[in-house]
Amino acid sequence: MPKKPTGSKQIPTVQPSAVKPTAAAPAVETVVPDVIPVAVTTTEEIKAAAPAPEHAPTASAVEPSGDSAPATTKSRRRSTSKSEATQLIEPAVDVPVAAAIAEVVNAEIIVTPTDEIAPAVAEIPIAAETTVMIEITPEFVLEPAFPSVIEPEAVVAIEPELEPALEIIAEPPPSAPARPNLFIVHITPELAAVAKVGGLADVVFGLSRELAIRGNHVEIILPKYSSMRHDQIYAMQEVYHDLWVPWYDGAIHCTVFFGFVHDRKCFFIEPHSPDNFFNRGSIYGFKDDVLRYAFFSRAAMEFLWKSGKHPDVIHCHDWQTALVPVFLYEFYQSLGMTHPRVCLTIHNFAHQGVTGVEILHATGLHRPERFFDPTRMADNRHPRALNLLKGGIVYANFVTTVSPRYAFETKDQGQGFGLESTLHTHHIKYGGVVNGIDYDVWNPEVDHQIPTRYNIETIEGKYDNKRALRHRLMLADNDKPIVAFIGRLDPQKGLELVRHAIFYTLERGAQFVLLGSSPDERINGDFWGLKRMLNDSPDCHLEIGFDEDLSHLIYAGADMMLVPSRFEPCGLTQLIALRYGTIPVVRAIGGLADTVFDKDFSDRPLHARNGYVFQDYDNPGLESALGRAIACYRNHPDHFRELMKNAMRSDYSWNVPGQDYLNIYDYIRDV
Repeated sequence: MPKKPTGSKQIPTVQPSAVKPTAAAPAVETVVPDVIPVAVTTTEEIKAAAPAPEHAPTASAVEPSGDSAPATTKSRRRSTSKSEATQLIEPAVDVPVAAAIAEVVNAEIIVTPTDEIAPAVAEIPIAAETTVMIEITPEFVLEPAFPSVIEPEAVVAIEPELEPALEIIAEPPPSAPARPNLFIVHITPELAAVAKVGGLADVVFGLSRELAIRGNHVEIILPKYSSMRHDQIYAMQEVYHDLWVPWYDGAIHCTVFFGFVHDRKCFFIEPHSPDNFFNRGSIYGFKDDVLRYAFFSRAAMEFLWKSGKHPDVIHCHDWQTALVPVFLYEFYQSLGMTHPRVCLTIHNFAHQGVTGVEILHATGLHRPERFFDPTRMADNRHPRALNLLKGGIVYANFVTTVSPRYAFETKDQGQGFGLESTLHTHHIKYGGVVNGIDYDVWNPEVDHQIPTRYNIETIEGKYDNKRALRHRLMLADNDKPIVAFIGRLDPQKGLELVRHAIFYTLERGAQFVLLGSSPDERINGDFWGLKRMLNDSPDCHLEIGFDEDLSHLIYAGADMMLVPSRFEPCGLTQLIALRYGTIPVVRAIGGLADTVFDKDFSDRPLHARNGYVFQDYDNPGLESALGRAIACYRNHPDHFRELMKNAMRSDYSWNVPGQDYLNIYDYIRDV
C-alpha cells in the first residue's frame, strides 16, 4: 500500500505594510434660500384618465474651485407664465390635504389663479384659476414636490430675476493619495539572460520588470563578466570612466557600462586590476570568491555615491552583496547617502561567505574589535571568522527569504546553517515572500521554443509536445506517462531519491527524462555512469548538461515533474511545471510546501489541489507520491486531466510577490 503522507502545518507569515490614514472628507455645506416658490398650474380640460407623466430631468453644474473642486448644484425651476388675473385668496384646498402638507413641510399655502394643473396632483381639490405656493423653512433641504412630475414639454425658461437659485455646495471626499513611485536599485551577482547560474538570476530578472511596470524606476548593477552574454545587451556603452574604488591601501580603477537587458536598465562594473576579478571563464567556483564580491559590493556603492544616485531602496541578493548595507551605514551615510534603505533577500542559507580578518583590511572596514563582535559580523559557529551574510542580516533594514515556509524553517527548524540565533534576534525585520516566474518566458501560450503552443482550453496541444520530446530524445512513442527531472545535480536536490526514482519509474511502466549537471565532477561522473547503463532503454534518457531549449520542451511534453529536495528555499521548477500543466511530485519542504498541494490528502478545496506531495526523505516516501501519480494517470485519466487544469490555473506570476516587496519597501523607506 502506498504510504499516506501526513499534512504539514501552514506557516503564517506577516507581510509588512504601511497604511497611511487619509484626511477625513470635509462636511457638506448646504445653502438654501428662505423661500422657494412652487407654481402649479391647472386647466379645466384635464381628463381624469390622463396617463401619469414622466419625471422631468434635473440639471446640475459643477464648478471647480481650487484643488478640491467642490461641486455646486443648481436646480432648474419649472413654471408657466402666470395669469393676468392672479390674486391672493383664501385657500381652497381640501383641509385634510392642506393640513397634511403643512405638517410635513411646515409650509404656508397661498393660492393664486393659474391655467393648468399637473395630472399627478389632479386629485387635490384646488379651486380653478389658482396657484399653490409653499414656503419651506430653512431647516429643511427638500426637493420641490410638485415640479418633479410636470411633463417635460410643459417646462419653459423663467426669468432669472423671478427665482432664486437653489445652491448646494458640496466638497467630495478627497481620493486616497497616489502611491509614490520609487527609485529602486538591485545589486546582484546574477541576472537571467546575461549571467545566470541558478534561480537568483531569474528572480532579479522577473522582479525588476514587475516593479518597473508598476511605475517605479528600477536599475540593476552587476559585474561585467567576460563570460556573460553580450548578445543579450542592447546599446551597451561606457558611462563612467574614472571610478576609483578603495581597496587595501590604494584604489582600483573601474569603468562602468550601461545597457538594456530586455528593457531592464543595467550597469556593468569592470575593474582594471591584476586580480582579474571578473575576467574569468565562469561566475563562481574560485578560492577568492569572497574577495571578488566584497570588491564588487564596495564598487557598486562607490558608483552610487559618486554618480549622485540616492535610491529609495537598495535591494541586494545573497552573501555576494551582503556587505552593501554594511558599507552604506559604516561609510556612505556620513558622506551624505542618508536616504537609501536596504532590503536583503537570501536565496539560500547554505552559502554565507564565511571568511577571515583579511576582508576588513581589503575593504577599509578595519577595526576587527568592532566587526568581530557577536552582534555584528562574527560567525556564530567559528568565533575567529567573519560571516558576510550575518553582517547583511544585522545591517539591512529588512531581510527576506524566498518563501514563508523557508523563513520558518531557517529560523525555527535548524535550517539556518548556524544563523538561527541571529534570525531570532532580528525576527521583527525578517519574512518570506514566495518567488514568482516570468510568464513572458515560461508560458505555453506564448512559448516559441515549443512546437505547439497551448492553454487550459486547448490542453490537447500538450500531447503534440510530448510526441516531439520523444522524437528528439529517441524514446518509444507509446501511452506511458513521462516523469522528468530538471535542475542542478546538487545534494540539496535529493540526488539519492532522483536515482531511486529513475528505476522505480521504469519498474512502474513509465518513462523517465533527466536534464541537469553538477559542478562536482564526482556527481557528474556518477550520472554519466547511469546514462551509459540505461542508454539502450527506449523509456529513459539522461541529458548531462543544460540546454535551455530542451528544458522548455521537457516542461511542455512531460506529464510529471519530480522535485524530491532535501531542502528547498523556494524552487522554480515546480512553479514552471504548474504553468505548463505538468504535475509536480514534491517533498513537503520549504517553498515546495507553499506552492504544491496534494491531490488526495490536502485540506485545500479540490480545485486548489495541483500535485502530489510526500513528507519523509526516504524511498518509501518518494514511492508513496510518485506511485499515486502514475496510478492516477493510468486508471483515472479524467481525474488527471482535471489536475492538469488545476495546475495551469495556479497563479505564480510576479504580480503578488511584486506587491509584497512594494509593501516592504514602503515599510522601510525614508519618509
